[in-house]
Amino acid sequence: MINTNDILETINMIKDENLDIRTITMGISLYDCAGDDVNVVCDRIYDKITKTAEHLVSTGCDIEKEYGIPIINKRVSVTPISMVGGRFTPDDYVKMAKALDRAAHTLGINFIGGYGALVQKGFTNNARNLIASIPEALSTTERVCSSVNVASTKAGINMDAVALMGKIIKETAYLTRDNESIGCAKLVVFANVPEDNPFMAGAFHGVGEAETVVSVGVSGPGVVSSAVKRAGNCDFSALAEIIKKTAFKITRMGQLVATEASRRLGVPFGIVDLSLAPTPAVGDSVAHILEGMGLERCGGHGTTAALALLNDAVKKGGVMASSQVGGLSGAFIPVSEDAGMIDAVKCGALSMEKLEAMTAVCSVGLDMIAIPGDTPEDVICGIIADEISIGVANTKTTAVRVIPAYGKGVGDSVEFGGLLGYAPIMSLNPFRCEQFIARGGHIPAPIHSLKN
Repeated sequence: MINTNDILETINMIKDENLDIRTITMGISLYDCAGDDVNVVCDRIYDKITKTAEHLVSTGCDIEKEYGIPIINKRVSVTPISMVGGRFTPDDYVKMAKALDRAAHTLGINFIGGYGALVQKGFTNNARNLIASIPEALSTTERVCSSVNVASTKAGINMDAVALMGKIIKETAYLTRDNESIGCAKLVVFANVPEDNPFMAGAFHGVGEAETVVSVGVSGPGVVSSAVKRAGNCDFSALAEIIKKTAFKITRMGQLVATEASRRLGVPFGIVDLSLAPTPAVGDSVAHILEGMGLERCGGHGTTAALALLNDAVKKGGVMASSQVGGLSGAFIPVSEDAGMIDAVKCGALSMEKLEAMTAVCSVGLDMIAIPGDTPEDVICGIIADEISIGVANTKTTAVRVIPAYGKGVGDSVEFGGLLGYAPIMSLNPFRCEQFIARGGHIPAPIHSLKN
């Protein structure tokens, strides 16, 4: 039975605590768009996306109005583009990126994901050519997002791909230097990438997915933060229960929206991603949840333990509220998109090393971190290798989305606007790893990957 208090509580969450549906994302298979003529393939891609997702934005708006639930973004993810097509050159792939961008503009969505490749065990020719095209593709499009999976627990780490991505990130930063190197904010390097993730920049439509699905990514750091504050000085067992119950309520709303969107669009329901995705808005911060537990500042001693409790409780509470949970599902810690993280970096409480430690117990990884524009390629590769190894060793998803802000250094900041926010440039360890990265080859899979 519907409880009046529950209704009023949900209204308060939306009105005062920044509760929203962060994204409705439609996944679309593009396998039937394949061909050897790039112009024909581009036309097929544009036509299929715009036809299949024709009503995505209007449906999201209708649900938002009818239920009073804010739905911030409507997005599309597609089959990894390196898997679509024939013997394409990097220039051909740029044409495909522009076709994706045109489709995104036509639909009125804010991002389209899937311009990427899966190279955890090695490169196909198409994957290598697509990766080479990423800097040009991201600098000449507005709404295209790119991801490359360079490692998995089963396959180990493709260090040649890691080395290549350091170069790609630097080139992308340079080509978008007139706009705060924003191209790098649309590029993420993964280990153990989930194939049903609705969040950007890492969303793509996985190879085992149905022809078309609709998935939802929920949010609600402000709701959890308020619940933690109301809990007062209870012990950790009680605190975990409070967070679990709060996550259940947040995810239940996501399940409602996902089910309704699936029905109205006439496509299968994929998953609910129950991640706590922060924004730069005051009161919508994962860092503030951790500080509400008793930390003086996010990044101080105790931060990793607090984050581990939060992430576990969110998963336990959320998984009971949805018939299908997937994607990343946990607490995000992007620096530029979280007001509390930004403040913690500014006051010196939060370092790159502490962020890396925190990623061992939460979702995603080193996310939306601005670093000096003159950071050498090998250092960027080292950052990627360190973070990816955490994912491989712990059988979890980790990722790196760093922005070497061209022409800027420690003490400066970058401003992206909107949900991407702004970030101070973080300092890095000054010691190099050039010879280590130059070894190339493959770091073998860990022994615990042998589970057959």
